[in-house]
Amino acid sequence: MADITRRAGWRHLRSAPTAHIRHHRRGQLVHDGTGLSFWFRSLSAALSEVPVNDRELAMAFHARTADFQDVSVQSTVTYRIIGPEAAATRLDFSIDPDTGAWRGAPLEQIATLLTETAQQHALDVLARTPLAAALVDGVAAVRDRIAAGLAAEPRLPATGIEVVAVRVVAIRPEPEVERALRTPAREQIQQEADRATYERRAVAVERERAIAENELASKIELARQEERLVDQRGTNARREAEESAAADAVRAEAEAVRTVRLARAEAEAAREVGEARAQAQASWLRVHGEVDAATLHALAATRAAENLPRIEHLTLSPDVLTGLLAKLGGGNRS
Repeated sequence: MADITRRAGWRHLRSAPTAHIRHHRRGQLVHDGTGLSFWFRSLSAALSEVPVNDRELAMAFHARTADFQDVSVQSTVTYRIIGPEAAATRLDFSIDPDTGAWRGAPLEQIATLLTETAQQHALDVLARTPLAAALVDGVAAVRDRIAAGLAAEPRLPATGIEVVAVRVVAIRPEPEVERALRTPAREQIQQEADRATYERRAVAVERERAIAENELASKIELARQEERLVDQRGTNARREAEESAAADAVRAEAEAVRTVRLARAEAEAAREVGEARAQAQASWLRVHGEVDAATLHALAATRAAENLPRIEHLTLSPDVLTGLLAKLGGGNRS
């Protein structure tokens, strides 16, 4: 909207760079262009403001497919006014010289023109397309048909309107039909999820089984190793016993040999001692046999004296002494 200020019966207009201003005074075109700024008198001025920037028009309408299913189409059309002179002559873009506001609704007229034209071509495409195909490939088909239809519409260039782009956002069926269509997909997705869950469980069970088998194999191998260890220990113990028995036998044999040898040595020594004693006795007897009787008596007395007990102290009482002295005196008298 143009910015208009008042000054003592005059008006000053200042427009934006995206607005095309046409100023007529007494039927003559005085100012024509974008981004203008000028003074004018409101009683003699006829002003038009045509926007020349790109504008977005969102539209939504219902259609029916070839299998009689209702669908809603959401699309957006981008357009611009490239002929402001033609647009100002075909549509009411006049503005109030005091406020700068449009007196009519030109943009609504353009929106109605574009919406009806686009809807006509979209209905024509969807009426020959089944619902399933419309939901799968209908967006591109409807977009191309709307773009081609708007480009071929003669009223648009005659009004100075150029369509820049057409976008179809979505084609959706009725909520009940959409829920019905979603059910198989949801069931398939659920089946896939269940299958994935079962596969995960199967994998988990398989892994648990593998782990259990590994543990069992480890236990079996451990038992085998323990059995080998027990066998080896028994073998070692048996070998130690055998070696100990063999050592004991060797020791016993050596002890027996030593005992026999000792006994033989003792017997030999005893025999030799006996022989020596016998020889000594024989020599003693031979010597005594050659000595006279007096010598033998003297030797016998000597041997008897040697065998008498040793007298450490001798006590003579007066009676004994008197008797001895009497015997000694009697012997002297005789």
